[in-house]
Amino acid sequence: MPQDAVKPSADQIRLVLADVDGTLVTKDKILTPRAIRAVERLRERGILFTITSGRPPKGMKMVIDPLKISEPIAGFNGGMMVRPDFTVIEARTLPADTARKVIGIIRDHKADPWVYNGNDWIVSNADAAHVAREQWTVKFPPVVGNVEEKLDQVVKITGVSDDLDLMKRLEHDLQQALGDTASAALSQPYYVDVTNRDANKGGVVMTLERLLGIPAAQMVTLGDQPNDVLMFRKSGMSIAMGQASPEVQKQATYVSTSCEEEGFANGIEKYVLGDV
Repeated sequence: MPQDAVKPSADQIRLVLADVDGTLVTKDKILTPRAIRAVERLRERGILFTITSGRPPKGMKMVIDPLKISEPIAGFNGGMMVRPDFTVIEARTLPADTARKVIGIIRDHKADPWVYNGNDWIVSNADAAHVAREQWTVKFPPVVGNVEEKLDQVVKITGVSDDLDLMKRLEHDLQQALGDTASAALSQPYYVDVTNRDANKGGVVMTLERLLGIPAAQMVTLGDQPNDVLMFRKSGMSIAMGQASPEVQKQATYVSTSCEEEGFANGIEKYVLGDV
């Protein structure tokens, strides 16, 4: 059960906030017809729906459009709040000196740093691990160049490696080095995202409370990764996907099936809509 909230009854739920990758979509980034219908049914009940992700805002267009989202959307784990037309509501950036420090720590761990500066996704090597898949996922290409050259509007830095044990160490070491000056968390087993200290998914819940006037206790959050736990703790109800780690699952109010087994739709239907 989340630490900061009291579970709402079904008739008190006013907003559902979902993670995208591994939650709303499958491992192959498919938004299923059943997931679309679950969101339609939320609206029929008068419940608002929106999304949050480590993705850049424009990298979520392929789910924004079919789901007809009209509420504020949180990209970069809350580093940038935008309207569905991608006009910026507010942005939280990393100081340049912090960005340089983060890039250095990522390189010291032999991982690749990606820098998201404003609307640009910057990588040093287009052939490095996960670049091609990320481009396919977000539907726009990176800028290839010096990742340290432009650090004036950095909203996120991602450390990337297929050494999953190394990534856990990198997450820990970044958290230790940064303390409360920035937020660092695994967004996928092979990605560690670093954002402004106020740019995390728990902060997204609080920002939506402020923007929409909906108490966090009347929100439901869904996710699957360690960076989703902060929003679990802030919202009134939380639902973890079945493939989430035991550590993530135990932080949620409920556990659904995996994202490969309609975990999002099952969670909404059973725990929010009350289907038997």
